[in-house]
Amino acid sequence: MTDTPLTPKDGDRIAKVIARAGRASRREAERLIEAGRVTVNGKTISSPALNVTPDDSISVDGVALAEAEPPRLWLYHKPAGLVTTARDEKGRKTVFDALPDGMPRVLSVGRLDLNSEGLLLLTNDGGIKRRLELPSTGWMRRYRVRIKGTPDDATLEPLRQGLTVDGERFQPMGVTLDRQQGANAWVTVSLREGRNREIRRAMEAVGMTVNRLIRVSYGPFKLGDLKAGEVEEVKSRVLRDQLGLDKEFRPATEPKKRPQRRRRR
Repeated sequence: MTDTPLTPKDGDRIAKVIARAGRASRREAERLIEAGRVTVNGKTISSPALNVTPDDSISVDGVALAEAEPPRLWLYHKPAGLVTTARDEKGRKTVFDALPDGMPRVLSVGRLDLNSEGLLLLTNDGGIKRRLELPSTGWMRRYRVRIKGTPDDATLEPLRQGLTVDGERFQPMGVTLDRQQGANAWVTVSLREGRNREIRRAMEAVGMTVNRLIRVSYGPFKLGDLKAGEVEEVKSRVLRDQLGLDKEFRPATEPKKRPQRRRRR
């Protein structure tokens, strides 16, 4: 098997290109390559450590790779009871099983656990997914949380200060006590990181039990009036603007400042 003679600085990694075309995820693409099922310019390749350009001809199982779609982003109202994985070893239903007909192959931006609901971002582009998940973006995630009991501000203050649970340090959260409703209280929780079951574990650490958790926003993207199970696509222009990308979905450069002219007196 022979790889095509492309230098590492040219184009994009082939697994990324295959994923962008919707044929497989990056990991699946790497497995297809290692199995000898991918050709570039008529030659079978054996390693994913290869960059390709738009001028290269790529086939998977003898079928020419479809032209890549532009990056897209959707808002999805995840119902409770679905897992956010492509496949579940326990056979539980996934969010991808429940998406409306006509949706292309998509990736989730982060996760919501089985019993959580609300806003889940979906994209067809791995680069957009990674950009949205980067801790450096510092985007706030907001949740409406129902907890059992009658907490007061003193109960919730350790969450605002940041606490350590089972040796894991949680950053300070924004926590607002909204209202008491019978035996339960509703609070709004804001955080800039998304660790596994972070809110539930933090609440348990201060003696509270979460019985409902709804994510209502992720950075500038909001759940709004979207009903459970519904999907809404974000306009391309809005996506580019929020991520600071140009029309080709590349990082936009800072506009040059015009030199100020001195006024003549």
